[in-house]
Amino acid sequence: MRDSRHLANDAWEALLSAHAAAMKQFAAEDMWQDLSMREYDVLYTLSKCPEPARLGELNRHVLLSQPALSRLVHRLAGRGLIECQADPADGRGVRVSLTDAGRAAQRQVGRRHARSVARAMTAGLSPAELRQLEAICRKLSRQPAAAHDDNQDTRP
Repeated sequence: MRDSRHLANDAWEALLSAHAAAMKQFAAEDMWQDLSMREYDVLYTLSKCPEPARLGELNRHVLLSQPALSRLVHRLAGRGLIECQADPADGRGVRVSLTDAGRAAQRQVGRRHARSVARAMTAGLSPAELRQLEAICRKLSRQPAAAHDDNQDTRP
């Protein structure tokens, strides 16, 4: 019988392998228009923020270093997809939010990406397995259970 350390490492390796395979599949699809997947990730993350977010807050939700995120934010602002403003509470800080063009781009790509994610996930998992996977991932990320809105098509 395998000890818990080996089980944990095997589970971690399987999780990373599944993530890498899914990301390669999504990257190969023709849905991104003139956005990279990382740019879309930033737009998607901002779309979930009810108010402008500080870069540090944004950085907690994307897989980029702080310097790389700052450069990406600068490029997206230059393209008119996000807006940067000085933080009124701390003039040294910057808060970022989507522009109307950024929100439109996120929604357009997001609808296609959501359909792609649904196809990929339902091809290999039953509804019960999808619920179990979500619960496990939320537990690992220490997030509360999601309130499901089956009509939302811009989630991923």
